[in-house]
Amino acid sequence: MKNNKHRTWDSPDGITWRIEVSNPGSSNAMVRFRHPDGESARHDRYNWYISRGPEAKSVTGRLDPKKVAQALGDDDLALLYRRSMPISRPADRMPDPVPATGIGG
Repeated sequence: MKNNKHRTWDSPDGITWRIEVSNPGSSNAMVRFRHPDGESARHDRYNWYISRGPEAKSVTGRLDPKKVAQALGDDDLALLYRRSMPISRPADRMPDPVPATGIGG
């Protein structure tokens, strides 16, 4: 592990994801599954890790992303991955742009 906030994990379909922990709060942190192609975030996924530790009881407390990344085991990551969501929608599912026609147009 180069940086303690990052690690890798192999999903059941054989993809080796880079795991990043960010946006820590007092009781949660975002766990991002970064796709190995590295071309865009199009294949990346995310889910929220929910802590039940002492930080969760303090509105001023903050989870440490490094500690969260270290504490997540393969079973934890598998559960987070199964319930994860895409970071962005595929281009073919994006709505058609609305032409600018002016106010009330």
